Amino acid sequence: MKLNNTLALVAGLALSVSSLFAQAADVLKVSAIPDEAPTELLRKFQPLGAYLEQQLGMPVEFVPVTDYAAVVEALAAERIDMAWLGGFTFVQVRLKSGDAIPLVQRAEDEKFTSKIISADPAVHSLQDLKGKTFAFGSVSSTSGSLMPRYFMLQDGIQPEDFFSRIAYSGAHDATAAWVQAGKADGGVLNASVWDKLVAAGKVDSDKVRVIATTPPYYDYNWTVRGGLDPALRDKLKAAFLALDPANPEHKAILDLQAASRFIETQAQNYQGIEEAARAAGLLQ
Repeated sequence: MKLNNTLALVAGLALSVSSLFAQAADVLKVSAIPDEAPTELLRKFQPLGAYLEQQLGMPVEFVPVTDYAAVVEALAAERIDMAWLGGFTFVQVRLKSGDAIPLVQRAEDEKFTSKIISADPAVHSLQDLKGKTFAFGSVSSTSGSLMPRYFMLQDGIQPEDFFSRIAYSGAHDATAAWVQAGKADGGVLNASVWDKLVAAGKVDSDKVRVIATTPPYYDYNWTVRGGLDPALRDKLKAAFLALDPANPEHKAILDLQAASRFIETQAQNYQGIEEAARAAGLLQ
C-alpha cells in the first residue's frame, strides 16, 4: 500500500514538473514586416518584448523575416502568434486566414500619411517629377507603395507612364538613402520613418526635401493569429493599452515605436485599404 502511494506521489510530481516545463516552453512568437533594416527592427522591438514578457509571464521571441510576403504567410499559417503589419499586409493576412484579429494600433495610425521626397533642386511638386526616376518601398508596403500609388491614380497619374523608371527599394529608410544618393530623382516613404531619419541626422534635410504629402489613411497595427488563446489575446491588448507616456520606462518603449500611445482597432478600419488595393490591381 505504501509502495503504491509512493509511486502515485512520484507520478504526480513528475506530471507537475512536466506541466511546468511545458508551460515554460510556451513562447509568444512575434514578427514584423521588414519595412526598415533588420538591426533597426530588432532594436525597436527589444524593450517592447521585455515589457510584454513581464506583463504576460512568458517568453517572447522576435522572429525576423526576409520580406513582407513571409510575414503574411507565417501569420496566416499560425507559425507566429503576432505581427506588426501595415494596413495592406493586414488585409492580405485577413483574406488568407479568414480570422486574423487586429489588436491595437498607434494613435498616429488613424491618420497616417506618406511623404514624397526629392533631392533635385528643380523639383518642387509631384508634377515636376514627370519623366524622372522614382522609388517606392516594397510592393506590399501600404505607406511606401499602395496608398501613394492609389492617390496618384486618383489624380490621373499612372506611375508606369508618368515616371521614366520605377524601382522598389524594399524599405522606407532605403528609399530615403536612394534619393539622397541620387539613385532616384524622387521617392515615397512613410511619414513616421521620414521624421525619425531627419531627427537622427540620417538624412540631410537641406538636400532632401518633402515635396508632397498624401491624404491620411489607416495604416499599421499589431495583429494576432485567429487561433491564439482568447485569454492571452486579452492580456496582450491590455498590455499595449497600459503603456503610459507619463511613465518614463513606458515612454521609452512608445518612442521607439513612434507612438504617443496605443489604441484599440478593428478590421473594419482597413476596408479602405482593401478597396485601394483592388483599385490598384494588387488584389483579385
